[in-house]
Amino acid sequence: MSDDYLSRIGNLIRDARKHRGWTQTQLAEVLNTSQSAVNRIEKGHQNLTLEMLARIGEALDSEIVSLGGGPVHLRVAGGRQLSGSIDVKSSKNAGVALLCASLLNKGRTTLRKVARIEEVNRLLEVLNSIGVKTTWLNDAGDLEIVPPARLDLSSMDAEAAGRTRSIIMFLGPLLHREDAFELPYAGGCDLGTRTVEPHMTALRPFGLSVKATGGQYHALVNRTITPGKPIVLTERGDTVTENAIMAAARHDGVTVIRNASPNYMVQDLCFYLDLLGVKIDGIGTTSLTVHGKADIDVDVDYAPSEDPIEAMSLLTAAIVTKSELTIRRAPVEFLEIELAVLEEMGLDYDRSPEYLAENGRTRLVDLTTRPSKLHAPIDKIHPMPFPGLNLDNLPFFAAIAATATGQTLIHDWVYENRAIYLTDLNKLGGRVKLLDPHRVMVEGPTHFSGTEMMCPPALRPAVVTLIAMMAAKGTSVLRSVYVINRGYEDLAARLNSLGAQIETFRDI
Repeated sequence: MSDDYLSRIGNLIRDARKHRGWTQTQLAEVLNTSQSAVNRIEKGHQNLTLEMLARIGEALDSEIVSLGGGPVHLRVAGGRQLSGSIDVKSSKNAGVALLCASLLNKGRTTLRKVARIEEVNRLLEVLNSIGVKTTWLNDAGDLEIVPPARLDLSSMDAEAAGRTRSIIMFLGPLLHREDAFELPYAGGCDLGTRTVEPHMTALRPFGLSVKATGGQYHALVNRTITPGKPIVLTERGDTVTENAIMAAARHDGVTVIRNASPNYMVQDLCFYLDLLGVKIDGIGTTSLTVHGKADIDVDVDYAPSEDPIEAMSLLTAAIVTKSELTIRRAPVEFLEIELAVLEEMGLDYDRSPEYLAENGRTRLVDLTTRPSKLHAPIDKIHPMPFPGLNLDNLPFFAAIAATATGQTLIHDWVYENRAIYLTDLNKLGGRVKLLDPHRVMVEGPTHFSGTEMMCPPALRPAVVTLIAMMAAKGTSVLRSVYVINRGYEDLAARLNSLGAQIETFRDI
């Protein structure tokens, strides 16, 4: 290996280690070597065998090298304006919730235009392993789900389950099907400590108890326990609310859920359950009344609504590349605060009259952006539960703020780790200062320049980095982009159709 390659590989290893939050000493312990050896590796002063590279990649859960197909990388030729129009795809988070909810139904569920993303693929692998038959019906992404009379939970694909946080949403449906079962620990994005205790608060009233040992959630259900009073969620989380709703859907009685999330994926779940005959009052509010059914056996056809986070991703790409772009089928009721903030910052855009999504409920618009001179907002930008600015849309404002004149304070009060990933924009020439684990100060305007770097391990910051590379002068390389494929379908190809120049490649 040449010194140049050793140095570049060392930088990748260093970045992957830091993203995992490890010191050199911690990595050395896992590799059974010394801290000084790790230091030499990261400085490019140590020859490396393929075996050692593979071991490092496995230790860091970052596909630096692979002796098989290898990790997927993106090479981005930046500085190109986008043009044309693009449709927003269906909601990733609604799709995974509906896959879990299909376990409530003994009949056939057909979901329309499901996003064919890695998160969905992992859940389908889990469902197939326990006996559920799933069939892609066409290239449009229509998916048929037929459950067996009896689930084979002992055959669950633990590796697939461990790679998705959505597996936690099996608790609500399964507690009505099994007296005892096990689930692997929930995986997914590296966003800091995410306790399952709020889920337990929501599900204990249905008789569920869970012990976490040996990498498994061990669940027991006491059928004598049923909700005797309203369930008050201690966290207004989306998946917590979905778990509570799914548990209530098969409870033969009326369940009141308070402090519920009214977010887009929760609403899609409620609309689906309505087709199953489960009446839910208060959809779109923080107080839900679920009229459950002990037995559900319905053949149902449902089209989840479009994804507001993908819409925000495309909107951000248009803004930072100073492009005139039309984003069709944007779910405006879940973007109204974001659009209001962007208007305050000086965004020039048009929006069409509203029309309904295929589910007949969700309001959509077409948005057309024009190149704009943005300025920093007067107040900080922070997320709030719906109808506030969406938590998953917050990271995109880091890239937007970097192109605006002035200083923008971004406060991510939920996740204790995610804000630090926004400082990756500094590698592209940004000026992002981490004030504490939850806050960053972004100073603009920024003239991004190309670089090579590891993909952040959290989905939205990873896409923010890709978008900044699209605006950067020169060529950039974003390495190991599996996390982007978890949440977006063919993102690079779709951006290329608008005029971007993004090449997908693997190492030899």
